[in-house]
Formats: sequence, structure tokens, C-alpha cells
Amino acid sequence: MNRSPEVYSAADLADGGELFRKLTPPARLAIFGDPVAHSASPPMQNAALNACVKHLQYVRIRVTAAELPGALRNLSSSGFLGTNLTIPHKQAALPLMDELSAEARLMGAINTVAIREGKLHGFNTDGPGFSAAIHEQFGTPLKELRVLILGGAGGAGRAVTAQCALERCPSVAIANRNPDKGNALAREIESATGAKVSSLSLSCPELRDTVTAADLIVNATPLGMKEGDPSPLPDGLLESRHLVFDSVYSGGTTALLSQASLAGARAAGGLSMLLHQGALAFGIWFGEPAPLEAMRSVLEQARR
Repeated sequence: MNRSPEVYSAADLADGGELFRKLTPPARLAIFGDPVAHSASPPMQNAALNACVKHLQYVRIRVTAAELPGALRNLSSSGFLGTNLTIPHKQAALPLMDELSAEARLMGAINTVAIREGKLHGFNTDGPGFSAAIHEQFGTPLKELRVLILGGAGGAGRAVTAQCALERCPSVAIANRNPDKGNALAREIESATGAKVSSLSLSCPELRDTVTAADLIVNATPLGMKEGDPSPLPDGLLESRHLVFDSVYSGGTTALLSQASLAGARAAGGLSMLLHQGALAFGIWFGEPAPLEAMRSVLEQARR
């Protein structure tokens, strides 16, 4: 196999993707982001492609916000089957799709694009991937848990909030730094699903009571992506009975996971969510189950 650079550019798609066609095997899938060099998706998806004997590869492409419309338009002419999207493109890509799944519409963002007959079809696997990760990590279906989402009005948080509402969790609460954004999302999700969603400020006195009433605490903020980031949750609120899920997959122990450990609570990082949303994306592109254990093995090796 040709050794390809860690990151390609949007300009590499502009000439019909000749560069990608010449790779061995040719690149037919990608992840768009800015930045994107840190993404763990390429080794995971390439492991899946190898396990299923598909002679193509998945690459990183740095795409700026201004380049996104053109890069998406160039996917089909460059021979790509699709792409994943990460920061800052998940919401911006929504109006650029020809077709959208119902989940993508509700979640207001897409993370997976499939090219079908030259058209862009947008999907969001973050919510279902989160649900699968919770069941796998804690042995309890998401629908049975009372959930508090820290940073629920952001991109990942919106997907998590929508999934909890769709599964009719006993209670769903959003704690956001900007209460207006949290309130607006709660009303929107309630209107779309009929589920009750409450909203509060991350800094309000009622946060302690909301944590006490929850079974599952989810970090959907960016805190934890950088070394030294504080926890989104004040100290002393977690109890040993809590389940704690940090959607960040930094590879280290985030401040929130350290708080959970001190409290004796069961906790998990975001790598399992990445695994399951990636497996769902594979299924969208190829119409067959992903080789989950091959994908898991690569992610676990990278974490060591």
C-alpha cells in the first residue's frame, strides 16, 4: 500500500480526485474536519475495510468552513462513496444535502454523508452510537435511565438529547452555560418528539438537585479535549450510584472521569461512542454489518 500523508486538503478533491485514485488502494471514504489530524476514524474504518476485503481506503481531509460546500460537491466526481464530518461541519453541512434522514433533521446536524446516484444523503449516527455505547458500557438500556446532559445545546449534546427523547427516557435534563440556548433546544425537542425535556444553567443552585435526581451524567461539552481542562461539573456532586459517560475520547483520564473515580461511580470515555457511530456509518455506506471487533481492536491499541 502507498504511504499516504496524514492529512490531505480540499484542493486535492478539486481536480476530479486524481490523487486519491492513484493511491493503492484508492481512497473512496474520508473524514472532513478542521482540525482533523487527531481523528481516530481512519485507522478504525481502514481496519473495517481490510476485515471485509474491500479494496479502498479512508483518509483525513482538512476542509475549512469556506471550503465545505465545494468539497462536498466534489466528492462524487472524485469517486468517493461518502465521508464523515467532524468539527466545525456537522451543522453547516445540513442545508447542503440533497436528502436527509429523519434523525439528522431532528438532531440538526449530520456526521455521515453517503453518495447515492450522485446525490448527497446526510445521516447522523451520533445519537444511535451513543445509545449503543451506553448499553455496552453499563449493561442498561438508555431508555431506562434518567439522564443529565452537560452542554446539551451543543452539537454532540443535541444528538444525545434527541436520542434520549426518542427513546423516552424517564427524564431528560440539559445543563448548558447559555440557558437561552438550552431552553430553545428543550422546546424544539419537546415539540418534535412529545418527550419532556428540562433545561437549566450549569452554574445554577438547582444543578445539585438535578444531578441527585439523575442516573446517567453525560459530558457533551468540549471540556476534556485538552490536557488540563477542568470538569464541566463542580466537585462533590457525583455519587457512587451514578453512571458517568464522557463523550470526549482524548485517550487520557478527563477531569470528569477523575471525579467519577473518586466518587466510586461507574464511568466510561467516549471511545465506545466513536466505535458504534463509526460502525453505523460503515453500514450506511455498504449496506452490511460492520466488523465491530476489528474496529474495536484498533481503537484499543491506539489508546494504549
